[in-house]
Amino acid sequence: MSIAYQVMGDGPIDIVLVPGWISNIEVFWEEPIVARFLREIASFARLILFDKRGTGLSDRHIGVATLEQRMDDVRAVMDAVGSKRAVLMGYSEGGPLCALFSATYPERTSALIMINSYARITRAEDYPWGPTERELTAFLDRVANDWGGPLDIEQRIPTMANDSRFARWWARFLRMGATPKTLLGLAHANRQIDIRHVLPSVRVPALILHADADRIIEPGHGRYLAGAVSGAKPVIYPARDHLPFAEGAQHVIRHVREFLTGAYQPASVDSTPCTILFTDIVGSTRQVVERGDRAWADLLAAHNDAVRSELAVYRGREVNNTGDGFVAIFDGPARSGARRPFATRFGRLASTCGWGCIPANANFRMDPSPALPCTSRHGFRRPRKQATSSFRAR
Repeated sequence: MSIAYQVMGDGPIDIVLVPGWISNIEVFWEEPIVARFLREIASFARLILFDKRGTGLSDRHIGVATLEQRMDDVRAVMDAVGSKRAVLMGYSEGGPLCALFSATYPERTSALIMINSYARITRAEDYPWGPTERELTAFLDRVANDWGGPLDIEQRIPTMANDSRFARWWARFLRMGATPKTLLGLAHANRQIDIRHVLPSVRVPALILHADADRIIEPGHGRYLAGAVSGAKPVIYPARDHLPFAEGAQHVIRHVREFLTGAYQPASVDSTPCTILFTDIVGSTRQVVERGDRAWADLLAAHNDAVRSELAVYRGREVNNTGDGFVAIFDGPARSGARRPFATRFGRLASTCGWGCIPANANFRMDPSPALPCTSRHGFRRPRKQATSSFRAR
């Protein structure tokens, strides 16, 4: 049995991050929003990531593991990285596993953090939260029928549902996280989770974080956890996303850091360095007339596919598609090393295909916006001529 893990950061606190339903510790880093969240946690702690058995880069086709078996996997990973005691932090389905570990191995648990989690997934007569069995069955049908695409993104990460780039990453993350059979097996196993009898046995400091508008696990679950774990600190933070990486990420990081270190250190600046890319097809109106609607539609489709392909290669983010052009950003000015190859390759594509596009080439420090990954009043248009031009992270 091989469990894939990753270690990042060298802070004085060990944090084992237990993922939810599925994960892939390599694909995590392909999405800038997730990567930023992980880096910020690792800025004040030694962050330990892993894929649970049957998922991600860990051994597959081994059947669905019990919580007790997954708990042994956590212990094995801690042993492998030399962690004698750690904070167990789990989101969604990872939360019950963390609680069980904390109650079973208090000598190896310095604190418990549960994010958008639950004691049991389905509602009961004495537990009025969660989906009914009928609603859960309908979800399992969606898993069976819609696997391969951005499954349930509107419910799990609604703030990113209209971001086509993120939706493509989410679909890839699910595909790389588990097979359809494993997904269904995990979903069926999760409906059996009920740790209500375990919670009174948790005797370590505990922080219960929950988004106030979570559409998957409603806040009542979090309030129950906070009441059942002795001395737990409850925090309901403003966010709609079930996963802690997107909307609400700064609230999560702030409260985790305050809880573990006693202090929160905000970023020294309120701006984000990045590189803006603006493309535009020269004389698009004239080309529609000259080429005809059908040929123009083919050219536009080829243009869009080529731009998105290059953005994926150089980890750019599509902010807007203007119809005959793109606005995109690249994280940080450090991307300049990749930006030049992008400009060269894209310029050659433009020249070959007759688009007459050129990417802008400059760095800016821009104020972040809730609506867009990065916004600025500054922009660029092209000149009026055709362009010629086991895993361990330290």
